[in-house]
Parts: sequence; C-alpha cells; structure tokens
Amino acid sequence: WNVVSLVTGKECSVPSSHVAKVWHRWLYEGVSREKAEELLLLPCNHSGSFLIRESQTRQGCYSLSVRRTNLSSWDSVKHYRINRLENGWLYIAPRLTFPSLQELVDYYSEIGDGLCCLLKEPCFIQGAVQVPAQNLALPVVVKKSSLNWQELDSSALFSEAPAPAGESPVSLGLREAISSYLFLTEELPPEKGEKGRLWKCA
Repeated sequence: WNVVSLVTGKECSVPSSHVAKVWHRWLYEGVSREKAEELLLLPCNHSGSFLIRESQTRQGCYSLSVRRTNLSSWDSVKHYRINRLENGWLYIAPRLTFPSLQELVDYYSEIGDGLCCLLKEPCFIQGAVQVPAQNLALPVVVKKSSLNWQELDSSALFSEAPAPAGESPVSLGLREAISSYLFLTEELPPEKGEKGRLWKCA
C-alpha cells in the first residue's frame, strides 16, 4: 500500500500486513484483539469509546470492543461477539437482532441493554486529524576556507578568550576537543617558534 503522511506530505510504501481499513470511524478490518485494546486505552479515548473489528476466530462475524472505567482500578476493555444469523441479521444477545452494524451501533449508543456502558464515541486514533505541515526555514550553511595547519597560529588553539564571531579559523568545539585531549594525555602544549607557529616534532 502507498500511504501519505498527513504531517510531512511524504509518500511511502507499507506492507499490507501492517495496514488496517477503517469504515464509519468505528469498523476496523485487520485489527487483532490485542491491538484493539491498545488503541482504546490510548489517553485520547475514554469510557464508552468503542470499535468493531472482524472476528479472528469466526469468519463473517465481528467483535465489539468497548473501553470502560473501573472506579477501583485502571480502565479496561470489554469484548462482545457479534454473531450473524443465516438471514444476515446480527446480534449480541439472541433476543435482539439488527439488520446491519449501523443499526446495532445506533441502538447500543442509546440503550446499554447488557453492555458494560453506552457506546459514546468511536475509537480515536492520534494523527487522524490532518495537521498542516510547517514550512520550516532551512538551516544557514556557512562555508569556511580549508584550514592550513602549517600556517595556523597556536594562539588560535590555546587562547581562552572567545574570538569575535566568524573571525576565528578554529571552532570553539575543536579548541575544546584539543584542550581535553592534551589534558587527558598530560602533555604540555607544543612550543612556539619565533613567529608563533607550531613546531613539528621529528
């Protein structure tokens, strides 16, 4: 499947085994029981949040997963099997049948009738609301000329005074790295020649 990020607008491919279809905001295809619990227990969902998913054990049947609040413990998810009759009608309790999933959802949204709570709102998935991509400014690239170690004044390496912005050929990070290296190896800075340049050791 080809998918597009709602944030960045970039397109990429996703294996079909990692894709779930969502219908009516509450009907999920390709979602396991464990994944349904994970989604419903997200902080953006509350007691009464629900989803309907294809049954993993009975072909042609569905399961209703509902988040409920437990006053004495953490929120949990209750699952109900939605069975299908030979005539295509659906039911949770045999005494009450519905011609479609939409009729079933509408009924249990108004009357609990044996469920742990009323169906209040479909499971909300973070990122489902489109967020406009921000036009972030690109970082400024500063290109300096190549550093010639033969002509470098040692004072640029060992000076503790901060150099004016853009004037020092050696970055602060490089100076700190060299200072740390010399400190760890317990060696003194190399001696300067007559013109203040670094001497090479044979």
